[in-house]
Amino acid sequence: KEIVFDYLKDRIQLGQKPSRGQRNLERLNGRDPADKLCLHGLYFAIVDEADSILIDEARTPLIISGMGDNAYEAKIYKQAYDFAMQLESGSDFTVNHSQKNCELTKKGKERLADITKSTGRFWTGQNRREEIIRQALFACYLFEKDRDYLVRDGKVEIIDEFTGRTMADRSWERGLHQLIEVKEECEITSQKETLARISYQRFFRRYRLLAGMTGTAREVQDELRSVYRLNVVKIPTNLPVIRRQRRPHLFPDAETKWQAVLKKIKRINGEGRPILVGTRSVATSEHLSKLLDEAGLPHRVLNAQQDKNEAEIISEAGQQGQITVATNMAGRGTDIILGKGVDKLGGLHVMSTERHTARRIDRQLFGRCGRQGDPGSYELLASLDDEIFQSYLAPYLRPIPKKLAYLSYPASQWLVNLLASYIQIQVEKRNFIARRDLMHFDESLDDILAFSGTGE
Repeated sequence: KEIVFDYLKDRIQLGQKPSRGQRNLERLNGRDPADKLCLHGLYFAIVDEADSILIDEARTPLIISGMGDNAYEAKIYKQAYDFAMQLESGSDFTVNHSQKNCELTKKGKERLADITKSTGRFWTGQNRREEIIRQALFACYLFEKDRDYLVRDGKVEIIDEFTGRTMADRSWERGLHQLIEVKEECEITSQKETLARISYQRFFRRYRLLAGMTGTAREVQDELRSVYRLNVVKIPTNLPVIRRQRRPHLFPDAETKWQAVLKKIKRINGEGRPILVGTRSVATSEHLSKLLDEAGLPHRVLNAQQDKNEAEIISEAGQQGQITVATNMAGRGTDIILGKGVDKLGGLHVMSTERHTARRIDRQLFGRCGRQGDPGSYELLASLDDEIFQSYLAPYLRPIPKKLAYLSYPASQWLVNLLASYIQIQVEKRNFIARRDLMHFDESLDDILAFSGTGE
């Protein structure tokens, strides 16, 4: 991110794309703009965890903002949130969790026009009022505390869904960040004006030579080839992989799942083996921590709230008898070294408590054990109350896996797991379309602004 922001700062410094003549003239006057640049060309980039950077994080453009002159007043956001709370789900608006979208119905638009009738000039414009109310509905119904964001020291910090870490200097666009601040009763910050923006896709394609490394590129090799013109080559591991996969378990509800998770943790911990338990969000990691406290099991928690001690916590996760609860990607990049005698006990055991929307993220969590020829094992314990079923499976289909999950037959479990894999594939396709649309929008924006001398 810092490299991309340095590139955008240079673009602002150079005033877009100066000609060679302009540069020479500046040099004659003793003011070479290149002396103030952060970067001096984009020649060769080697990207570690390439799928995380080039794919997962490519859904959001990187933007440098300044204070806007026409920032909405705090009272507008407060009014918008209050109006949104007066609307009724189903009749006035619809919420689509799988598409992460809220839409006003015809009745809702009419009701909104009625309740904003005498509240000031801002609310007289139909498109303007409907847009900000739509953002307020997003804040109310699609964004959850301790899953999508964290409130720390009175400020809203975005949680990166792929890494589990906070992005303290990032904010959502178009008033969404301010509306979430209203929701959480935080101080409302000013909406900012975009000074420069670029997507990862466009930035990394500007390097003359580009390469990367990751252990989970198989599912996205077609996208890496089509977007970045990169071919994927499989390199054998340094030592043979001897980690063992245990049979996945699917439970009909969350309560049954957590009881099973606790039972397994107790049993494996009793053997002296270290355990790393992966969760999807801060909220679920805190919930499991509470259950472990009640069961009298000492443990450490690693999520966005403990990110300052991340390397220390994860580096100790391989010690004998250690229980570590972490958001799925927390600690990635720090090796888990097995403690003395742990290899003879079977190594680190990794337990996932929920499927991620991308199969690669599941594999990345499981890959925390059994590294460099060490022994290890992993398993998945999921339930039909998990987000992947509740948000991405059509309501009329939800009773079917519920009935199958109550059956103990291996075939029924296999069918439900197959359904979950199908949902993951569909969500991955949807995310690919979002990244592709962002790239096309970025390119078209550059073309539209070509004559204005602004843009990137």
